Amino acid sequence: MQELIDKYLKGDKTIWTVVILLTLASTVIALSASSNMAYRLTEGNATPFWFKHVATLVLGFVMMIYLQHFKFKYFSRISQMGIWVAGVLLLMTLLFGKNINSAQRWIMGFQPSDLAKIVLILYVARLLTIKHDKLHDFKEGVLPLIIPIAGICILILPADFSTAFMLGAASFILLFVGGVKLKHLLAVVGGAVVLFMLLIMVNKATGILPRATTWETRMVSFFGGGEAEGENEEAKIDNYQANQAKAAVVNGGLFGTKPGRGNIKNDMYSSQSDFVFSTIIEEFGSIFGGLILLLLYLTFFFRSIRVALKAESSFGAYVAFGLSFLLVLQAMINMGVGVNLLPVTGQPLPLISMGGTSILFTCISIGILLNVSKSVESNEKQLA
Repeated sequence: MQELIDKYLKGDKTIWTVVILLTLASTVIALSASSNMAYRLTEGNATPFWFKHVATLVLGFVMMIYLQHFKFKYFSRISQMGIWVAGVLLLMTLLFGKNINSAQRWIMGFQPSDLAKIVLILYVARLLTIKHDKLHDFKEGVLPLIIPIAGICILILPADFSTAFMLGAASFILLFVGGVKLKHLLAVVGGAVVLFMLLIMVNKATGILPRATTWETRMVSFFGGGEAEGENEEAKIDNYQANQAKAAVVNGGLFGTKPGRGNIKNDMYSSQSDFVFSTIIEEFGSIFGGLILLLLYLTFFFRSIRVALKAESSFGAYVAFGLSFLLVLQAMINMGVGVNLLPVTGQPLPLISMGGTSILFTCISIGILLNVSKSVESNEKQLA
């Protein structure tokens, strides 16, 4: 058994342990959390969705194992072409994408934003490494980093504000860690806020951002507790689900109602995805469900920081930090929404929420991270 582990599970064993635990938990949670979807689509039979979810996890697991053995230097080169591919796919999605749940995010069976998240972190890590000695100069060092971040986030923004904001925030934290001066970052953030407010004002007159009404109603509902003027059907569903999620958390209490015995999930449209954390708390409780899950993600992040600190190359360190921070930030946002600490966003819980391409791209991120940790582990063995 140990030989198989050493052969296939390279890199940081703690990260692998967290990933395996999250994957196993997902297989249990998915069957129970998909009850609403099952009643809507298959007259109560959740088995087909569960098998598809498990098959996706298995495929993702295989991808993680493969990416451990991929030559790491190629990730930098791939990002050069990948950033353009992601940009073109995002533009095509805006123009010709499939509209699902009032959001035009899909094309060719997947969400290009999932690809863009990974590619952008890799590309920014590459530029940080190349321009490390010029980061004190805004024009020569910082601006070339800001342009791809702004370009990708702007292309994501019209259909998915939360992903654009999350990716932009993660990229800026990576820039700060990489050595960009805080005054430059604050200037860029200030400019971005002003431009966004102007865009909202222009949208009021022209309607160029069809999702802006949804953003507004979600914020008004969260901070004001009421319905915004002209609230659309999607926003009403969001508000209903948010209220049901709060009820699920209260119903679960400290120790939960036991697996499969939660009732409130049956009335939540996204209990298997956006609101899966509230479903977990209802059935497993705040201690064995919520707290342990939070600790697993934090353990994943702290071990990833250790990998970044010990990486033999700056590029590897930036990649390890950037990808892990993005995944954990996404997890925190999903959990915050589930317990009503944040407005509804639509972000899935990594490795837990049911989904197709989102799980696969999460596994790709983890596979790249494990690739970095493999070199760290090899160096430590040589020094032992």
